[in-house]
Amino acid sequence: MSLLEGKVAIVTGAGKGLGRAFAVDLAKQGAKVVIVTRKDLEGLKKTYEQIEAIGGKALWLQVDVSHTEDLSRMVAETTKRFGRIDILVNNAGIGQVVPLALMEEEDWDRMMNTNVKGAFLTTQAVLRGMIHQKRGRILNISSLAGVKMMQAPVHYSASKAALKGMTEALAKEVGSYGITVNCLPPGVLNEGVSGNLPPAKQREYIGHCALGRLGTVEEIAEVVAFFVSDKNSYMNGATTVIDGGV
Repeated sequence: MSLLEGKVAIVTGAGKGLGRAFAVDLAKQGAKVVIVTRKDLEGLKKTYEQIEAIGGKALWLQVDVSHTEDLSRMVAETTKRFGRIDILVNNAGIGQVVPLALMEEEDWDRMMNTNVKGAFLTTQAVLRGMIHQKRGRILNISSLAGVKMMQAPVHYSASKAALKGMTEALAKEVGSYGITVNCLPPGVLNEGVSGNLPPAKQREYIGHCALGRLGTVEEIAEVVAFFVSDKNSYMNGATTVIDGGV
């Protein structure tokens, strides 16, 4: 039997990069996967096609994670199609390179609304069902910039650090219902936000990395599949860095 046979998973920000890798690997492991994005519909369709190509089952939805109406529809359509929700991967997020001295209030609000409020609202939307069924796996995708001191935009680092605190507090709150909540901050990878780093910054990271290379989204996705599986039953409230040893 596959690692996630019979499970139903939601992956936010699944139109490309890490989100796509998560969704495809969860499907490979037997999960029925609901993939959502706010605006990258072409990317989301490609993710859907990749899942179909491996014989997986998926549902794709256009969802803004900062809008409760969209999230209510997501939960309703997921439940109607697949019966329940077992897994949530809070991956939706944005980045913006701007120094604090030049940052507008709107820049800060947009970052927090997507990266923090979005994870909060999405989690809240699925949590009642998980409490009712007395099982669930929630994984918040943070960033190395949220757990280590490094050169990164202040509002981005603050938003990703907030996910660590949310993970720990929620893990305490819902552990008695058989729900685990964990946090995964990846290091610099070959795709996604990391792919936007200038070559000089990538070389600098590689120079500090014990493995001497960037990570791949597929490597992170394989770990995620284990993190949200029943095999990983005693990890709760943990923040596990996967960065090649920096």
